[in-house]
Amino acid sequence: MNRRKFLRGSGVALGLPWFESICSFGAESTKNNTAPRRLAVCFTGNGVNPHHWGASMGPAGMELQKSLQPLEAIKNQVLVFKGLWNPTTVQGEGGHYPKMNILSGLKVKKTTTDVEVGTTMDQLIAAKTGRQTPVASIVLGTERPSYSTDSGFTSIYSAYISWSTPTTPAPKEIFPQQAFDQLFDDGSKRKRDKSILDLVMDDAKGLRPKLSHRDTQKLDEYLSSVREIEQRVALAEQISKADTGGQGWQPSVKSPTMKRPGPGIPTVAEDHMRLMFDIMVLAFQMDRTRVATFMMNNDLSGMRFSGLDGITGGIHELSHHANDEHRLDMYQRVNEYQVKLWAEALAKMQATNEGERTLLENSMVMLTSSLMDGNAHDSRELPVVLAGGGGGTIKGGRYLDYSKDENRKMCRLHIALMDRMGLTTHHFGDADNALSEIG
Repeated sequence: MNRRKFLRGSGVALGLPWFESICSFGAESTKNNTAPRRLAVCFTGNGVNPHHWGASMGPAGMELQKSLQPLEAIKNQVLVFKGLWNPTTVQGEGGHYPKMNILSGLKVKKTTTDVEVGTTMDQLIAAKTGRQTPVASIVLGTERPSYSTDSGFTSIYSAYISWSTPTTPAPKEIFPQQAFDQLFDDGSKRKRDKSILDLVMDDAKGLRPKLSHRDTQKLDEYLSSVREIEQRVALAEQISKADTGGQGWQPSVKSPTMKRPGPGIPTVAEDHMRLMFDIMVLAFQMDRTRVATFMMNNDLSGMRFSGLDGITGGIHELSHHANDEHRLDMYQRVNEYQVKLWAEALAKMQATNEGERTLLENSMVMLTSSLMDGNAHDSRELPVVLAGGGGGTIKGGRYLDYSKDENRKMCRLHIALMDRMGLTTHHFGDADNALSEIG
């Protein structure tokens, strides 16, 4: 069997995870039966609490500070960086919008109309790796763009980190149902009242005799995870319809100029983020795509964390804590919780076997923000954590301090990641060479 084997049903094709019984992943890895590499960038807006973010190296190895403690169980798969930045972010006025070049390193154009940031590294990689997958990249989020201006900039900048061209942000999916449907061929053709698994179950039964005992167990676990996500998407849809009188969004004219948004955004922000993380992991498991970006929240976000006891106010408001002890504590708790959600997704990837390595060991998953200190709008260094082994090319469990390095550009890390994804370049953004220490 070939790695491009699918479970097929009426109008759908469900991609399979890695099986030891299946001899290859695709044309580029048939000879050595190695899993492909994946790249994901996860973003949280409004910076972090710099007092508890980071790590150090001690006698027993890397020691994580409070905000990164949720990564303790997998810290041997983690690199914590200090000092990386995009120098263009301090050129000119503006506390937030000029900083939204996290994946391009180029100067954000000061404009309220003809936006320009630069094609981002994830989309350059997707243009290459997308030839081997049904979807070139999956771009996820939880919040819509806002429409306002500040200091001569449009707020559109705050809603996107992924740009398919210098002037075009990559479309971002915030509805779990639509994001889920992107994982399946012809998903629009399937009946909404029938599970994707019901449609492919006959094909799954025919596959079982060809699998080893271990792969049979893995298939069951995989189908269960698909079912669980379907159920959670369905629950979110029910809640959304209940909140809107069962109607969902309705156009104000007979022929709306925009596509009708689908129903079903979880009302609790934490549930929404966790669901989108699961969809991202599933996309990698299925080899539906090898590139993903996920904005856990927009920059300048007013997202509220109602699931956390005692948290009042939106995350942007909390980031401007002015060193008030109570507000700083709430901000810190939100920081830790977002890292916890990220760590949960990483743990699922680490638990997914792909032969010689796990899914996490074959991937590179970054967590970052456009600011370090949200209270001061400080981008002179950025919070950057990288998880995963890059297919055996990255050595984790280390804290890398570049704060004293004159050439500490964030784009040097991007070049190193691009190279590991098969896109060799000697220049990207404002950098002319890659970070060599991550291997």
